[in-house]
Parts: sequence; C-alpha cells; structure tokens
Amino acid sequence: MQIKVNDNEFQLFVGEKRILEHSKERPMIYVGVGQEDVDMYRGNFKITDYVTERFPLKLTDVIQTADTVRLCFESYIIAKIKCDENLCTIDFEQKDDRINRFWFRVAADKEEKCYGCGEQMSYFNLRGRNFPIWTSEPGVGRDKTTYVTWRSDVENKAGGDYYNTNYPQPTFVSTNKYYLHVDSTAYADFDFRNDSFHELQIWEVPKQIRIECADTYLKLLERITTYFGRQPKLPDWVYNGLIIGVQGGNERSFGLLDKTLDRNIKVAGIWCQDWCGKRVTSFGKRLQWDWKYHKEMYPDLPKKIKEINAKGIKFLGYVNPYLVNDGELYKEGKEKGYFATKADGSDYLVDFGEFYCGVVDLTNPEAFEWFKDIIKEYTLGIGIDGWMADFGEYLPTDDICLYSGKSPMIEHNHWPVLWAKCNYEAVKESGKLGDVVYFMRAGGAGSQKYCTLLWAGDQSVDFTIHDGLASVICGALSAGMMGCGLTHSDIGGYTSLFDNTRTKELFLRWAEMAMFTPFMRTHEGNRPDTNFQYYDDEDTMERLARLVDVYTMLAPYTKTLVEENADSGHPVQRPLFMHYESDAKAYDIQYEYLFGRDMLIAPVYEQDKHEWDVYLPQDEWVHLWTGEEYHGGEITVSAELGYTPAFYRKNSEFADIFEEIREKYGVK
Repeated sequence: MQIKVNDNEFQLFVGEKRILEHSKERPMIYVGVGQEDVDMYRGNFKITDYVTERFPLKLTDVIQTADTVRLCFESYIIAKIKCDENLCTIDFEQKDDRINRFWFRVAADKEEKCYGCGEQMSYFNLRGRNFPIWTSEPGVGRDKTTYVTWRSDVENKAGGDYYNTNYPQPTFVSTNKYYLHVDSTAYADFDFRNDSFHELQIWEVPKQIRIECADTYLKLLERITTYFGRQPKLPDWVYNGLIIGVQGGNERSFGLLDKTLDRNIKVAGIWCQDWCGKRVTSFGKRLQWDWKYHKEMYPDLPKKIKEINAKGIKFLGYVNPYLVNDGELYKEGKEKGYFATKADGSDYLVDFGEFYCGVVDLTNPEAFEWFKDIIKEYTLGIGIDGWMADFGEYLPTDDICLYSGKSPMIEHNHWPVLWAKCNYEAVKESGKLGDVVYFMRAGGAGSQKYCTLLWAGDQSVDFTIHDGLASVICGALSAGMMGCGLTHSDIGGYTSLFDNTRTKELFLRWAEMAMFTPFMRTHEGNRPDTNFQYYDDEDTMERLARLVDVYTMLAPYTKTLVEENADSGHPVQRPLFMHYESDAKAYDIQYEYLFGRDMLIAPVYEQDKHEWDVYLPQDEWVHLWTGEEYHGGEITVSAELGYTPAFYRKNSEFADIFEEIREKYGVK
C-alpha cells in the first residue's frame, strides 16, 4: 500500500489500483445532519431518514510524520492515517458534535466486484445495489413481486427485501484484493451502484476504517479472520450422522428417534426445540421462552439424555436472550433488575407474536453473568450438548434504556455479538468448548470467534430464489467471505405461510445439498402438521439414509476443511474464484460452490428438474456419481433426486474416499 499527498490532495494505492482519493473535484468525505424514524414490528424494521444537511469536506491541512499522515478536514474531522505494506487504518476524530451523518467514498472501477456485507441471501456480488447494514428479521419471501411477500407485508410488516438479513456487517471484499471494514455499530448503508466509487453511509463518525490487502483471496481470508477471529472446530460427534429436528415431548420425540434409527438412518443427535415447553400461536407452534426443561413434556429429561448418550447420540435444545413475562426466570431477572427498561424505569416488553418478553440487558455485566449461569445450569448442566442460540436481532430502538448508557441505535447491531459471546463464554467456562455446538442466525462484526456454527435462518419451504433453497447457497458464500466459514440450514426450510407448504421433492433436494455442508439438520418447520416430514414417508427415509451415509463417508475430508477454517479462516463452502482466480466467469457464480479445495457442488434449486447445467473451472474433474471426467466449461449432467451434481478433482488426495462413495452409491 502507498499513500500520495500533494497540495491538499490525497490518494491511497493498493499496487497500481487507486483505492482512496480526495481532491477538490472528488471529495472523499461528506458529513451532515439527519433525523431517522424507526418503526419495529416483531423484529421487522421500517427505517427512514430525513437529511437536513449534507456537504463535502475540504482538506485544509496535511501533517506528515515518520509513521502517520494527519488530514484535517476543516473544523469537522481529523483523520489519522497509518499505512504499511498490507494495511491502512484511518482513525477519525470528530470535532463538531452536531455531525451525525458520515459518507465515505471509495474509488471503484467498472470491472470490480464486491462481496460480503455479512450474510447476504439474495446477491453474492454486491455491485449495482445498496445494502443497509442493520440486523433484523430477514422477511418472509424477500421479493416484492411475490404473493407471499405482499401478504406478509400487508398482515405483519414482514415481507422483507433483498438486503434484509439477520447477519449484516460493515465490511466488504473487493476483487482488487482488499477488504474494507468500518468500525461502527451504527446504522449504515453500503452503496455499490456507482461505476467510479462506492459510497459508505454511517449514522455516526466511525472510530476507524480499516483496509487490508493480500496477493490471493486465501491470504485475504487469513487476514480477515486474524482480525475478526476464527470459529472453533466442530465436535467430532457431528459427523456421525443426521441431527433430527423433532418435538412434542418424550413419547413423540424419542419415538421418532427410534423410528429413524429403525430405518437405518444414522443419527448424531436429536434436536428438540420445545424441550422448554410450547406455545401455540396463529403463526404456528412456538416455544415457552423460559429456559428450563419442561417436566410435563419431557419428564426425567436428564435421564433420557444419558440413555441416548450411551447409544452415541447427543441431545440438542434451544435458547434465546429473551424471557417470557409469565415464566419463572423472568420473575427472577426482574427482581434482580436485569432487564432493559423504558425511560421512566417501567418494564420494556417486546412483542414476539402473541406473547411478550423482557430484554435481558447484556450490557449489564451482572445480567450477562446471570444469563451465562442460566445456560450453564439449565442447559449444559443437564447434559445438553448443543442448541439453537436463536435471535439476537430484536433489540428495539424507541424507548428502551440500557445499562451501558449507549443509544440503542448504536447497541442494536452490537447485540448479536454480545449474544454470541454469552454462549461462547458459558461453554468455555464449563470446559466444553470443542464438545458442544450451538448454532446462531444473528451476527455482526466480531461474532465470528464466538459463533461455533452459523445457520441460515428461517427460509420459506419452497424453491424461490430470494427465500428458498437457493438463498442458503448465496448466504454461505457471503458469510464465508466475512470469516464465518461454518454454516448450514434447516433441511426443507422453516416458514410455511399462506398455503406455502413443503413438498417431498423440496425436502430431498435440500437434503442432498446438506450432505455437502459441515452439518446436517432437519426441522419440522413452523407448521409441522401441514408440511411434508421425512418420517411419514418410507421412500424418503430410504433415500435419506443414503444421503446421510454419504455425509458420514465424507467425514475425513470434511474434518480437514473444518480444521482449515479454524486454523486459517478458509471457509468450508467457497466461491469458485477462491481457487480459480484467473477464471472470469467464476466471479459471477453464486449458486455453485467449492466444498473445500477438492469438490465442486452445483445444487439443484429448481423443481421438476432431471438435468442440470453446471459450470466447471478448468481442471481435471470427476463426476462423483458416474466417474465421467470433465476438463471445465459449461456442461449438462443428469440430476435425478439424490444425485445433485457433484464433482471432485482427479488428483485429490481424498480421491479414494470419493471413489468409495461412487462404488457404493453412484449411478449403476
């Protein structure tokens, strides 16, 4: 990296590429004043802004020392810049307290592509669109042209759009081989619509902007994850088979476990999200948000856990950072003063859909420790080895007061990180890091090192591009570019509304993709009784047994990918360009992925397909199911149910494993 300063003009170069530029004609920084309006309904936010002032800043003074450059922008901002071969940091000092809007322009070119901004479910390449950075419910449908999205908007303000995500992050990766991160948890909007610059809007003057470069994308991911932290390795037991998502109490849940095992489906764990009890709402079957095992639905649960552990099967539950106001733990937390309040000191309750919950104030150190102890005592303490660590994106912003004294507009995007840290410390302090896995949907900058496993959230039970099977492929690739390289999804999706129901075909297509991820887990969905379930269909159980077998046979390979993610930050699911940088087509592919270095997966994400078009980078590829060899380019292959297009590199050191899979389960 190199800085050039001349006559109150400033430039930053990465190699020959100009990344930052300030001149009278092309200002780098704009500032202003705005007043936002934020309306939240059940985790869905409508945010508007009225900007009363916006003006470019003039560079009025430059002070150079041996290791820094200080840029004085009139009487508003001082930028202190440090730069070495690979890293440039810009620390900002705000001189005018009136300023609450900040725009920063980054030089761009037409050929450049950008990725990241957290976990984006609709578009992998960000160019041509803007992306608000605000954690929220992702929405149902997420496509304003569809009936499901329209009706969700009309009835629940919950339709969402292409940019809505549980896990946003003010960070992007450029094909000019750098990443840029804005150190701020304020609302932001990253705009990639201009050919000559990217404009980053932040609703405060950020502490720092960090730009780091590398020669390759693998090295760049190493540097990203050195900064944000890396996910720990998954426990070995997850590779033993499927995690079955069932519910309904001891008799039903453990009965379905027995039925699954009887059909020769290998099971690593049973996930009962209603271990804490259930509530039935108009949305569907929900949970009793009081994080103790429900002694009527799951009598003697600790004993049952020991019984299945003896068979090599783990038990998983569910926890989130809110407590329902008719539960025992809510009463305890209220007595201790551990909930966020309204400005007048009265209770602040959040509507989660026909029930109301207190917000455990994670900025209060005592409340934080108390909630960690809840996880330690009532979850880990009874032998639970995994759980869905749900939510994290609901922190309201209207009349809520936090122990930290910070504005909820600042703490909102920080909340998922605090929630991840709470789970991580509970596990680590219990001595169970590496043995326990919890999976999260919400995230933010810095949650990487605290998140043992990401999950893609509440997709619709369909083949839609923006909210169905395809969206989790895009989500995995974008999250991987941010350093969350361990992710998975609900097999078959979750959200079933307005007569949108899961089919057998959708379930099997989703399952055949899931065997090429680090974690296989089913979910009955929000309306189990009206959606297809694998255990009700003998043919599906036979097919599922085969898919799970393939997943377990891949374990030696998958483990090396998970270890690589922990050691180097290279994601398990990777964009094609990560290993084929000279292949121009690879940069626009978002529905195929490299499963590590040696496999390429092209999931079938449309219904009623028997053949599938695949793009292969130039290499020696072997079709996993047939053994046919290819050398790259656009091909069409058979894609019957259970045989999603999958290829491996002929010279892979794991070729013996892949060949064994073909011999046992390939096309005869």
